Amino acid sequence: MFQSNQTLGAIAWLFRLTVCLCLLALPLWAQNAADEPPAADTAQSETFKAPVIVDGETLFFLRGSSALPAPERAEDVQNNIIQAAEASDRSGITITYEETDLGTRILVDGVAISMVTVADAELDQMELDVLSFLHGNAIEEAIIAYRANRTDQARVSGAIEAIAWTVGFVLFIVIILWLHRRIRRRTLRFVSRHLKDVETATAKSVQAEAIAALVRYGLNFILLVIFFLGFYYYLSFVLLAFAETRYFAQLLLTYLTEPVLLIFKGVISYIPNLIMLALITWVTMYVIKGLRVFFDAVEAGTFDMGDFESHWVNPTFNIARVVVILIALVFAVPYIPGSDSAAFQGLTILVGAMLSLGANSVVSNMLAGLFVIYRRSTSIGDRIQIGDHIGDVVQIKLMETHLKSIKNELISIPNAQLMNSDVVNFSKKTDGSGLLLHTTVGIGYEEPPEKVEAMLIEAAHRTKSIKAKPEPFVLWTALADYAINYQINGYTTRGSIIPKIRSDLHRNIVAVFNENNVQIMTPSYMADPPEPKIPAEDWDGHLAHEAHEDGDKP
Repeated sequence: MFQSNQTLGAIAWLFRLTVCLCLLALPLWAQNAADEPPAADTAQSETFKAPVIVDGETLFFLRGSSALPAPERAEDVQNNIIQAAEASDRSGITITYEETDLGTRILVDGVAISMVTVADAELDQMELDVLSFLHGNAIEEAIIAYRANRTDQARVSGAIEAIAWTVGFVLFIVIILWLHRRIRRRTLRFVSRHLKDVETATAKSVQAEAIAALVRYGLNFILLVIFFLGFYYYLSFVLLAFAETRYFAQLLLTYLTEPVLLIFKGVISYIPNLIMLALITWVTMYVIKGLRVFFDAVEAGTFDMGDFESHWVNPTFNIARVVVILIALVFAVPYIPGSDSAAFQGLTILVGAMLSLGANSVVSNMLAGLFVIYRRSTSIGDRIQIGDHIGDVVQIKLMETHLKSIKNELISIPNAQLMNSDVVNFSKKTDGSGLLLHTTVGIGYEEPPEKVEAMLIEAAHRTKSIKAKPEPFVLWTALADYAINYQINGYTTRGSIIPKIRSDLHRNIVAVFNENNVQIMTPSYMADPPEPKIPAEDWDGHLAHEAHEDGDKP
């Protein structure tokens, strides 16, 4: 039942398509029903030159005048030929010629059919008598063929031919429906078997069902095109089997066959250019592959290029690849179909204008990216600070640089901003001493400065990541209103954990000052409190004054 429903659905789909094609063909038939020439050259040919057509066959051309335009004259001759052909059913006719002042009159069985004038002879560049004889032969053949095509035997033969084409078209539809069902069943199975690696490599973000749907759509589109061509030619051949509709059949064949032949001839004529394009593509791919092998060897250390850093390998390869592709495009453009046309040149100018007007920020970021990559100030793995952002450089792209912050956040910074901002690099070593870490505390004037400096240096010594050599030192940074601002400075070689080192230093400063009963001044100071503002508990959680009371007991 499911297969029958699919078959009925496919038949309905083909039926709707057939109806649409018929509706589209009706305006074409109506447009050409006025016996206009299918290959009229210009408006001048409509006025001064028109073909005489009988049963879709062009017999000859006649020239018109201002008093009698060519289409009207050709239509009169066509009607005379048809009337002469329908006047009798004999297989033979008698053609006679009569000389007049206007030209040579052609008679069929004593009835005037056409007049060959001197203007007609000038149009065909022939002698008048020769052209008259040729017109007479064409009229005779047309009348004989007209009568032969309308006999009972001819009509039976046309009906048999139409039936044969119909049977063939039915078989064609059966094959199309069979292929349509087979595509629905086999596409997913084929894709699942041969494209498992794609689904695995993309972590199932590109699933086999989606690929199968795309493949199925492409194959169904090809089937639709084949069905359209089959229906078009079937309709043309059926109409060609009968004399009354042969003219419309020839119009249909002309409108489709000529463009197809032009396309086919164009493809054949471009085969040498396609071969050259294929050769340029092959050479370009071969050169790019060679560059990839060379830069892989540089990255592996096989080739020593002096100060060439390892993180330059991929950007340099990409730049070299773009240069090679641009050079290949320069060589390939003359062989691209339509490259010498005004439309192609106009499109090139338009694309260039769009890029120059709308891609200023993109180009600036790309150039900034190149400077960031090659200026040696920032490398992958460095911990840097840009404005308020601190993090490790994880990737330097052509347009942006990615940082992983100390909070494990991914920060994307445009390279133009990176070029125009102050960058603090905590990982680059300027000398052997390392980075100088510092922090500032405010201590009241009543505390001896030597005591304060000793406590700060002790806090620095307790901080593991601060070096003992060179010795930490203290600077007086300001004599404030209520306190002296002391700055403790210590060297460290672990720039990647600066926040952790500073946190440990702060913790140790508070611990040392609490141990020595020294108050760190607050920003808002009114007066000395009765008791120092220090924690009342030790680190083990016991109250300090309880410990003192226990020690005073006998």
